[in-house]
This record gives sequence, structure tokens and C-alpha cells, in this order.
Amino acid sequence: MATELTWRKAIDKVLGASSTPLHYNDITQRIIAEGLRRKLGATPAATVNAQISASIKHDGESSPHVRVAKGTFAMKSSGAQPIVVPQKLTPEVSESEEEEQYEIISSFGMFWRKDAVEWGPNPKLLGMQQIGATPVDFCKQLGIYLLYDGREVIYVGRTTDRSLGRRLYEHTIDRMSARWDRFSWFGLLPVSEAGALGALPTDYDAAKLIPALEAILIEALEPRQNRKRGDDLASVEYIQRVDPEIEKKKIKATLDAALNKL
Repeated sequence: MATELTWRKAIDKVLGASSTPLHYNDITQRIIAEGLRRKLGATPAATVNAQISASIKHDGESSPHVRVAKGTFAMKSSGAQPIVVPQKLTPEVSESEEEEQYEIISSFGMFWRKDAVEWGPNPKLLGMQQIGATPVDFCKQLGIYLLYDGREVIYVGRTTDRSLGRRLYEHTIDRMSARWDRFSWFGLLPVSEAGALGALPTDYDAAKLIPALEAILIEALEPRQNRKRGDDLASVEYIQRVDPEIEKKKIKATLDAALNKL
């Protein structure tokens, strides 16, 4: 079995093989696809971004990396030219050298299946940033959520005093219980590399609120004329993982059915 590369070496290998600059989310996907890393943690994209940003900040001119746009990097030897970004009417947000991943929305999930959750007062809402990454339980997440009947939004709610998992569970036993089959959510609590949810930030930069609200609306409504997804949200999207308890019940039911035929 091939030796697993460090994050830094895996990043350099991917960027060195690319003829164009890459967003840190694309770098992460290529690292996983090429099998350069097996231990990914819960937030591999954030790790890649942090590794490159730290190199640029601490190594200075000796860093092999160059930032050509927000979240987009290249190897200096590739000769990539900086991307010219059109001036925006909304206030510019100063970008730290570490290029913090969490602006307003720290994580989100789209069209998660209701039947993939074992419902209870504290259900496991399991999601993965990439296939193979450590699953994160978003039961205690705070933010907003949408309930769907098919693809139609039938309810929008918020989670402040009660967690996301608790609020969704309540909708499985209230008047809405039979009316929804999928849900989407947008969370504010940051996610650590180990998969733990952090504390709610005490305040937010006002200039970041407008892009965040726009991004949520684009993701939730999917307007046809918006060809671009919400700002950088693709990097914090989590795909749903079925609760292991449901998988166990399916296996048990299959075994019981097979035994009954004997």
C-alpha cells in the first residue's frame, strides 16, 4: 500500500499537476480522488485552505504557493496570473491572511431525506464534507431550515433556543408530520477538524451579512437565472449520511425475512 502523503505534500502534488489555479475545495476533491490522503478528518477542505494560507503567511516569499483570488491558489512555478475581480457595490470585507473559512454560514445540507434519520428528541443528523471524511452530527446546530414536500418548500423555521435536531423532531409529531419528506438547513456554529460544533460567534461583520443572505436564498430557491452558487458555500456543504441504526434495522429485517422463508 502506498505511503500516505502529508497534507502539504498532497496539496503540492495536486497544484503542481494543474495547469490552472484551483479553489481549495477542488484541491481537496482531487486529493481524495487520487487517494493521496486516507485520514481526512471532518473538515478536509478547511484543512487544505488552512495549510496553504499558513504557508503563504509564514513562509512569505519562500512559499511555493500564491493566492490568485479568494480561496483560489496556484504554484508559483505555474506562472498563474492574478484574477481581476470586478468591483462590487456592497462594502468590501477585509480578507485576513488566514482567509477564515467561516464567514456567516459554517455548514449546510440540501435536500436531506427524512427517512434517513432515526427520529427522537435528539436525532443524529449525520453529514460528511467529502466521501471518506469523518461524519459530523449536526443535531445541536443552530440556524435556519426548510421543509419540503417533494421539491416544494412548505415551511421555513429557525433554531435558536432549541437545536436543529430537536426542532426537526418536533415536526415529525406535529401537524406537519405527514407533509414533508426532505429538509435543508443552514448552520451558524463552526465545525472543528475533529467534527465538534463550536460556540456561536458573538457578533458578525455587517459587510458579510449581505453576501450570506444572498447565498442562502440562491441555495434555497435555486433561481434559474443565477448561474453561480452562493458565495463559497460549496466549500461548507455536507452530504447526508444515513443513521447507522437505520442500516442495522434494514439488515435485521432482511435476515429475519430470510429466516422466515426457511
